[in-house]
Amino acid sequence: MPINRRKFVKRTFLATLGAGIFTGIYAWQIEPRWLEFVERMMPTPNLPIALKGKTLMQISDLHVGNGFDYKYLIHAFEKAKSYTPNIVVYTGDFISLVNGKPDVVRLREVCENLVLGSIGTVAILGNHDYGKDWADAEVAQQVVDLLEEHGVTVLRNTSLTLEGLNIIGLDDLWANRCDITKGLENLDANQANLVLAHNPDTCDLPGWKDFSGWILSGHTHGGQVKPPFLNPPMLPVKNKRYSAGEIVLDDKRTLYINRALGHLWQIRFNVRPEITIFELA
Repeated sequence: MPINRRKFVKRTFLATLGAGIFTGIYAWQIEPRWLEFVERMMPTPNLPIALKGKTLMQISDLHVGNGFDYKYLIHAFEKAKSYTPNIVVYTGDFISLVNGKPDVVRLREVCENLVLGSIGTVAILGNHDYGKDWADAEVAQQVVDLLEEHGVTVLRNTSLTLEGLNIIGLDDLWANRCDITKGLENLDANQANLVLAHNPDTCDLPGWKDFSGWILSGHTHGGQVKPPFLNPPMLPVKNKRYSAGEIVLDDKRTLYINRALGHLWQIRFNVRPEITIFELA
């Protein structure tokens, strides 16, 4: 029997409503907790033989605050530890402010459960780590103190060499603390080098001189919401090419943008949270 127009409209409306409700619940309660471990190769010029085949894990944008249940981060760390990474790098934005202040109690608990590398663990700061208007040096120092108390070396336009891999950590761009010249002042092009830069827009600034290799960033969260087959409508970068994943740049540089483990608001669609595991080669 043919369906009359009224029944067709009603059924279509109910189907659309149901799909909308399901999508909302999925984007709010499912995908923000659906962690993906992304495994990639990291071919690195001049890498010492002893480091070939070792793993480097990137974790980014924890955003410990009140935007979501922070214990999700601790559960994610427990899963990440099963990969027994050799080197772990954290690429900024450890906090989100709560009533204008960092939630030191929650951040301390998260730091007590951090994933640490068997060779070493380093971090850089992001814009949120500098507090209100990205300009509070005291907030940033609180974050640094907690991280270093728990076995993490924080790089601020400085570098650290771990078994022949020179890791250069740039300070945050939006906080006006990024100094590429200072960060690269001791660059040896004959050494294996890796740069950590929270904001991928840093790649478009002058001063990279002889650096060639990988740059690991975060900051964008991949946009958090990405319509199928379209670009994310909201990206906090000038260069809208810098969304997520691997991007080949000029001058033998390769940028990788991690989609973030945490989030400012508990909503994700088509942009799962990520921890990246690189195999050094």
